[in-house]
Amino acid sequence: MLQTNDKIKSIHTLDGDTIVDASGCPSSVKRELKIGTGFTGTTYQETLQDANCFSNDRIQIIFSMPAGYFWIFPRNPEKKEINLGVGTFGNFGYNLRDMLATFKEQQKITGTVNYVVGGFIPLGLQRPFLYKNILFVGDAGVGAFPFSGQGIYRALMSGDIAGRCIAEGNLRKYPSIIKREFTQWDFVGSTFIRMNLVLRRINPAFYLTTLNVMAHLGNELRLLIH
Repeated sequence: MLQTNDKIKSIHTLDGDTIVDASGCPSSVKRELKIGTGFTGTTYQETLQDANCFSNDRIQIIFSMPAGYFWIFPRNPEKKEINLGVGTFGNFGYNLRDMLATFKEQQKITGTVNYVVGGFIPLGLQRPFLYKNILFVGDAGVGAFPFSGQGIYRALMSGDIAGRCIAEGNLRKYPSIIKREFTQWDFVGSTFIRMNLVLRRINPAFYLTTLNVMAHLGNELRLLIH
């Protein structure tokens, strides 16, 4: 079994009856094979300690016209720690660090930054889900909810499905089960993204409104309009 920080020079060095790729977005295997490109966004996140806006039972998603959305997630109650971040649908060349700094100033959010991370976020299904004996799970396969960027539930679900298929010795079932469980969300999400990439150019105000309406219909999160 490969562990965190293990180095993989090539997929051709991997040996096993079945390989489960959970290497994130973009998948290490898919990059090498040049397969599978779904919708992606870019993100930047800071972890703040002693945050003045810490709430143990509240998750906030705030949509904003020039960016995409901001989020405030509780992390460690003992340290009053939060994850504060910004994500965009697509790549528009924004300086996400500066945008988050402006957002913090506008919302009067204070705290000590003790960790910073950024990268790509997969918005919706990232086909293919199976390549020969390789199953793609988590961000490498099912991606995140297009509306919120939340991917933990989907990752756990895809991992459970992959495990059952491996135990049954039937890897070919994996793509069909994933499609059955996630295609509805993928259709709504991909339509949502395409529509808003167009609306963003035509009418930014209407773009912001549709973001909140679609997310409300999805019943994923209670949104705060910024």
